[in-house]
Amino acid sequence: MSARGSVLPILPTPRLDLPAPDVTAPVGLAALIADPTRAGILAMLRSGPHCVCEMAAALGERQNNVSMHLARLRDAGLVRASRHDADARWVYYERDEEACAAAATALDGLLR
Repeated sequence: MSARGSVLPILPTPRLDLPAPDVTAPVGLAALIADPTRAGILAMLRSGPHCVCEMAAALGERQNNVSMHLARLRDAGLVRASRHDADARWVYYERDEEACAAAATALDGLLR
Protein backbone atom coordinates (compact mmCIF):
# COMPACT_ATOMS: atom_id res chain seq x y z
CA MET A 1 0.00 0.00 0.00
CA SER A 2 1.13 3.52 -0.67
CA ALA A 3 1.17 6.30 1.92
CA ARG A 4 -2.39 7.24 0.92
CA GLY A 5 -3.77 3.76 1.42
CA SER A 6 -4.39 2.85 -2.23
CA VAL A 7 -2.89 -0.13 -3.99
CA LEU A 8 -0.66 0.60 -6.96
CA PRO A 9 -1.43 -1.33 -10.14
CA ILE A 10 0.97 -4.08 -11.16
CA LEU A 11 1.79 -3.84 -14.85
CA PRO A 12 2.58 -7.05 -16.73
CA THR A 13 5.54 -5.49 -18.54
CA PRO A 14 7.51 -2.27 -18.20
CA ARG A 15 6.46 0.56 -20.50
CA LEU A 16 9.76 1.32 -22.21
CA ASP A 17 8.26 3.49 -24.94
CA LEU A 18 7.16 6.42 -22.74
CA PRO A 19 8.17 9.79 -24.19
CA ALA A 20 10.41 11.98 -22.04
CA PRO A 21 8.56 15.12 -20.91
CA ASP A 22 9.98 18.50 -21.84
CA VAL A 23 10.66 20.11 -18.47
CA THR A 24 13.27 22.61 -19.65
CA ALA A 25 11.19 25.74 -19.03
CA PRO A 26 9.83 24.88 -15.57
CA VAL A 27 13.22 23.58 -14.39
CA GLY A 28 14.93 26.78 -15.53
CA LEU A 29 12.28 28.84 -13.81
CA ALA A 30 12.54 26.81 -10.62
CA ALA A 31 16.32 27.30 -10.61
CA LEU A 32 15.87 31.04 -11.12
CA ILE A 33 13.47 31.53 -8.23
CA ALA A 34 15.18 28.99 -5.93
CA ASP A 35 17.69 31.67 -4.95
CA PRO A 36 16.54 33.22 -1.65
CA THR A 37 17.39 36.77 -2.76
CA ARG A 38 15.46 36.49 -6.03
CA ALA A 39 12.53 34.83 -4.25
CA GLY A 40 12.58 37.63 -1.67
CA ILE A 41 12.60 40.27 -4.40
CA LEU A 42 9.58 38.69 -6.09
CA ALA A 43 7.76 38.47 -2.77
CA MET A 44 8.52 42.12 -1.94
CA LEU A 45 7.35 43.31 -5.33
CA ARG A 46 3.92 41.72 -4.75
CA SER A 47 3.03 44.85 -2.75
CA GLY A 48 4.06 47.22 -5.55
CA PRO A 49 7.14 48.94 -6.98
CA HIS A 50 10.32 49.36 -4.93
CA CYS A 51 13.73 50.84 -5.57
CA VAL A 52 16.94 48.84 -5.17
CA CYS A 53 17.87 50.60 -1.93
CA GLU A 54 14.57 49.60 -0.30
CA MET A 55 14.91 45.98 -1.35
CA ALA A 56 18.57 45.81 -0.33
CA ALA A 57 17.79 47.15 3.13
CA ALA A 58 14.87 44.78 3.64
CA LEU A 59 16.82 41.75 2.41
CA GLY A 60 20.06 42.62 4.22
CA GLU A 61 21.97 42.60 0.93
CA ARG A 62 24.27 45.06 -0.81
CA GLN A 63 22.63 47.16 -3.51
CA ASN A 64 24.94 45.84 -6.23
CA ASN A 65 24.01 42.27 -5.30
CA VAL A 66 20.29 43.06 -5.46
CA SER A 67 20.84 44.79 -8.81
CA MET A 68 22.51 41.64 -10.18
CA HIS A 69 19.55 39.52 -9.08
CA LEU A 70 17.11 42.05 -10.54
CA ALA A 71 18.94 41.82 -13.87
CA ARG A 72 18.38 38.05 -13.92
CA LEU A 73 14.69 38.52 -13.11
CA ARG A 74 14.39 41.20 -15.81
CA ASP A 75 16.07 38.93 -18.36
CA ALA A 76 13.49 36.27 -17.51
CA GLY A 77 10.71 38.84 -17.95
CA LEU A 78 9.41 38.52 -14.38
CA VAL A 79 10.17 42.12 -13.38
CA ARG A 80 10.45 45.44 -15.21
CA ALA A 81 12.06 48.75 -14.36
CA SER A 82 10.91 52.33 -14.75
CA ARG A 83 12.50 55.63 -13.86
CA HIS A 84 10.91 57.99 -11.35
CA ASP A 85 9.00 60.78 -13.09
CA ALA A 86 10.44 63.64 -11.02
CA ASP A 87 13.99 62.34 -10.54
CA ALA A 88 15.30 60.01 -13.26
CA ARG A 89 18.17 58.87 -11.03
CA TRP A 90 15.71 56.63 -9.17
CA VAL A 91 14.75 53.33 -10.80
CA TYR A 92 11.75 51.44 -9.46
CA TYR A 93 11.11 47.78 -10.12
CA GLU A 94 7.78 46.02 -10.31
CA ARG A 95 6.59 42.53 -11.07
CA ASP A 96 5.21 41.71 -14.49
CA GLU A 97 2.07 40.04 -13.18
CA GLU A 98 1.23 38.35 -16.49
CA ALA A 99 4.70 36.81 -16.67
CA CYS A 100 4.52 35.74 -13.02
CA ALA A 101 1.13 34.12 -13.64
CA ALA A 102 2.53 32.27 -16.66
CA ALA A 103 5.49 31.12 -14.55
CA ALA A 104 3.14 29.86 -11.84
CA THR A 105 1.15 27.97 -14.48
CA ALA A 106 4.35 26.37 -15.84
CA LEU A 107 5.38 25.22 -12.37
CA ASP A 108 1.84 24.07 -11.62
CA GLY A 109 1.85 22.00 -14.80
CA LEU A 110 4.98 20.24 -13.62
CA LEU A 111 3.73 19.55 -10.11
CA ARG A 112 0.11 18.56 -10.75
